[in-house]
Amino acid sequence: MKRFWLTFSQAVTVLLAAYFVLATLQPGWVQELSRLALRSTTVPLNAPWNSGGPLTLSERQPNVLPDAALGPRPGSLRSAAKIAAPAVVSVTTHETVSARPLHPAIPGLFGPFVEQPPREQNGLGSGVIVSSEGWIVTNHHVVGGADQIKVTLNDGRQTMAKLVGADPETDLAVLKINLKNLPVIQFANAESVQVGDRVLAIGDPFGVGQTVTNGIVSALGRNQLGLNTFENFIQTDAAINPGNSGGALVDVDGHLLGINSAIYSRSGGNMGIGFAIPISTVKQVLNGILKEGRVVRGWIGIEPRELSDGEDNSGQGVLVGGVLADAPAAKAGLKAGDVILKVNQQPVRRVAELLNQVAALSPGQAVIFAIQRNNRILELSVTPDQRPNRNVRR
Repeated sequence: MKRFWLTFSQAVTVLLAAYFVLATLQPGWVQELSRLALRSTTVPLNAPWNSGGPLTLSERQPNVLPDAALGPRPGSLRSAAKIAAPAVVSVTTHETVSARPLHPAIPGLFGPFVEQPPREQNGLGSGVIVSSEGWIVTNHHVVGGADQIKVTLNDGRQTMAKLVGADPETDLAVLKINLKNLPVIQFANAESVQVGDRVLAIGDPFGVGQTVTNGIVSALGRNQLGLNTFENFIQTDAAINPGNSGGALVDVDGHLLGINSAIYSRSGGNMGIGFAIPISTVKQVLNGILKEGRVVRGWIGIEPRELSDGEDNSGQGVLVGGVLADAPAAKAGLKAGDVILKVNQQPVRRVAELLNQVAALSPGQAVIFAIQRNNRILELSVTPDQRPNRNVRR
């Protein structure tokens, strides 16, 4: 027995000595021998994640469960994205710009007309499917003037779309496509949104493909931006870039809060200030276009102005700068210099607010305007007319 252990120890000593010599003089040989030894040692694994056959020890991966089995992770917005994303589409437009003269023909100075050849102009934006019948809401500035409009769904289907109607004063438009089994987004409760709520912006920025970004509601009721006649924007810091216009701003339930429309940017890219048209305005325009082919708004024919510091009335009221002859305001007795305090019992503080309140009035139905004139409070009955039409329909 002693002889056996002596022989064994001598053999181990020789092998270790040989190993260290090889590792020192020929390390490449040792690595290759180790790799061959591991490759020859295969272990069949029948775990759910091993569907590709037996793995070697060197290839074996940790036993990680499929992602779906883990459920939603804390703070994840995957459910909202999964619900809303299928209803958001990419909108591609094509427009042929007709030939125009570079300058007028003035004999002896410029010579004859010099015409530019017709040129092709393409545009890119997004849209949201709001009905299984194929109605899509997008921005007017995305599709206005286009000769052809193509819609690409998130599932890869493509089709040509028809411009049903548009409302430039809110920068909204309605398209129609004819496809079956369309995903439809659900509308959020317009009154439920609050500053600080988490939101997702979904669209096709720069044409890279559908993209989801997240942020919060930064502000509500943004106006006086000079973008539209009627402004009541939701402001968000969710990244919105060129191509996102017409896409969806959704809440954590995947319901539509607004249509992404514009960004504040000095570079052309996202700077954390984006604007979406709220769902209340979207529904008003959509219903008007589908039912009557246009959006019907009230109009009284005045030139409103903000009160200056010297005309301050405790932060309330809009100054009447002028009144059009024979307009509803003139017929009701409104005069330049009057301060409108309330419309139909609703306080008026800013010009944008007055425009929205008057636009919401039904033409032909009289309402009471509370005004201040020479330190006196008066009530006048005003019957609005229909606002001159700037809607577009094809």
